[in-house]
Amino acid sequence: MSDLVESVEQPDNISTLPQWHVFMRPLLEVLSDGNSWSKKDLEQATLDKAGVTSEQRNELLPSGQYRAINRIGWATSHLFQAQALEKPMRAVRRITSTGQNLLEEYPAGFGKSALEEIPAFLAYIPSRGPLSNGALASGSESPDMDEDPMELIEAGIAAFESEAASELIRKLREKHPDFFEQAVVDVLNKMGYGGTEERGRRLGGSGDGGVDGVIDQDALGLNRIYVQAKRYGEGNSVQRPEIQGFVGALAGKGAAQGVFVTTGLFSKGAREYVGQIPSRVVLIDGPRLAELMIRYRVGVQIKRTYEVVEVDEDYFE
Repeated sequence: MSDLVESVEQPDNISTLPQWHVFMRPLLEVLSDGNSWSKKDLEQATLDKAGVTSEQRNELLPSGQYRAINRIGWATSHLFQAQALEKPMRAVRRITSTGQNLLEEYPAGFGKSALEEIPAFLAYIPSRGPLSNGALASGSESPDMDEDPMELIEAGIAAFESEAASELIRKLREKHPDFFEQAVVDVLNKMGYGGTEERGRRLGGSGDGGVDGVIDQDALGLNRIYVQAKRYGEGNSVQRPEIQGFVGALAGKGAAQGVFVTTGLFSKGAREYVGQIPSRVVLIDGPRLAELMIRYRVGVQIKRTYEVVEVDEDYFE
């Protein structure tokens, strides 16, 4: 059951990391000793130079990449385009005279606009169709490059998912309670509870004993998770008495673990009660349910797929 708790209770954190361009000066400062640095050592030294905390270093993007390393990667890429650093061999970096000049000219740090003053950087940007290099460099056809391009992509995906989440909850509230109960069971099955055979089923009916579904974790049904699913309207919260009733139903079935799911929210009293009882009860509110449906592709479909490419260094070796 602890796996279920971890998979449905993940707080959202707001990043406090500097934007990618802030890492350009610390990176060049590390390289200013004139030595050749390995990619890995340079990343860690740059993080130290920029004063990035251990908590910030452990921030992950939705793709699983470390956010700080990803931003250093974009800083490195832009400095390479401006010929402020060079790569004498694979995974090795070294500063150039252009990089030294940037350190001297911008002692307080610099952004992409400083690179746009370097002819090599403008010449590096490929043109497409009638657009000139200057038009691309001006930013008229490109996104705000103060943001990490990869994070801009993921932010766009997040915006689509946010819209889909709202629509999912709206539709679940409109459907018959039986449909909602089955949808909840489907989500838990997709999450892996019930094994590859998806041994989850909706109970329903007047004889359900206070539960709406059950997930058999093993083929013989010796280990079960009971489910309560309640459709609530916007702004409505499940209160402590409903949770107490569910816990009582679990006790009546000789169970000590369950999942209570709602399209609404849970009151403070309900959450505090769950934290005080010996039974293991996981609470999934509407926003979290929608997030799980999107993650495990229940009630949603892939609209379009994009591929992001990078140079294959092995090919050129």
